[in-house]
Amino acid sequence: MKKWLFILIPAVAICVIVVAVGYHYAQQFLTGPLYQPGQVRLGINLEASLEPPAQPGETGFWQVEPDIRLHYFASGQGTPVLVIHGGPGYPFVKPWSGLEPLTGDHRFYYYDQRGCGESTHPFDRFTGETYFDNLQVLDRGLGMEVQIADIERIRQILGVDKITLVGHSFGAFMAALYAAEFPAHVQSLVLVSPAEMLVMPPETGGLFPLIRERLPVSERTAFDAFLKEYLNFNKIFSKSESDLTALNDRMGEYFQEAYGKPIPVAQGKSGGWMVWAMYIDLGAHHDYRSQMTSTDFPVQIIHGADDLQPEKASRTYLEIYPDAQFEVIPGAGHFSFEEQPAAFAQAVGDFLAGK
Repeated sequence: MKKWLFILIPAVAICVIVVAVGYHYAQQFLTGPLYQPGQVRLGINLEASLEPPAQPGETGFWQVEPDIRLHYFASGQGTPVLVIHGGPGYPFVKPWSGLEPLTGDHRFYYYDQRGCGESTHPFDRFTGETYFDNLQVLDRGLGMEVQIADIERIRQILGVDKITLVGHSFGAFMAALYAAEFPAHVQSLVLVSPAEMLVMPPETGGLFPLIRERLPVSERTAFDAFLKEYLNFNKIFSKSESDLTALNDRMGEYFQEAYGKPIPVAQGKSGGWMVWAMYIDLGAHHDYRSQMTSTDFPVQIIHGADDLQPEKASRTYLEIYPDAQFEVIPGAGHFSFEEQPAAFAQAVGDFLAGK
């Protein structure tokens, strides 16, 4: 099992899409986002109901659509809490050490988002006659709308009116988007090193420049060549799921080298098409802040003091949650729940207890 986890979405990738896809489709679809908060609750781009189908009774899987099932595991007893992994497309394979001390009062559910891990991977190759045909199929099968819709379906499967969400990195961004779509169904939010995605392009520049800066000078030319292949959206629909998974795994290796120390997180099978669906859905330019400012639930934002992502990036979420509890954990990087589990458990435990 690989011990690295490429968990920050490469935000700069979205900026490059405009060039990579080609002017016609870039101008029509990708200069602005395909996804806007509010589309999920209106059923836009959803091929199935927000009400989940009957559950098969098979332990370890939720049926969210007739042909889509999500793998999950759980730890603890008590109030349900949903943990949303980042990447996008890199699920967890074991419980967080920083949440295990809280399992006496909470049952933490970890799931693989559709298109990664042991959950359904709906696509291998695309056979549509045009780029636009393939783009529509990809968006409706793996885009942001269906990923957020899955969170709502999980809430219903768990049988709770309001749910606490714990999101990490890009998963924290997803949790915030769910809260914008369904605020009445949120008990509380814990956002751990949230990805700087509220506004695109991001103010701090995104992940790729950070990785490049931390690589040895001798490796930067190879990294630049890799990025050219990674961001070749013009030829994206000539690739297969395994092709894209391999690209994501290679990016993860670069991230691990740039991180500068062992990453204490084991990952499941990485995503392929679902990662590119996210990139395309978010577009080159968006500003979601005005659509995410109304909350009646408590929010906690956690940042590791030694994170590769600057603290300023995490603090952008205070623009939509000005009353949020902001915690900086000393001695922790991007994976504070494993790097400083005791401090993480204390901070989250106090928050969930209302202290």
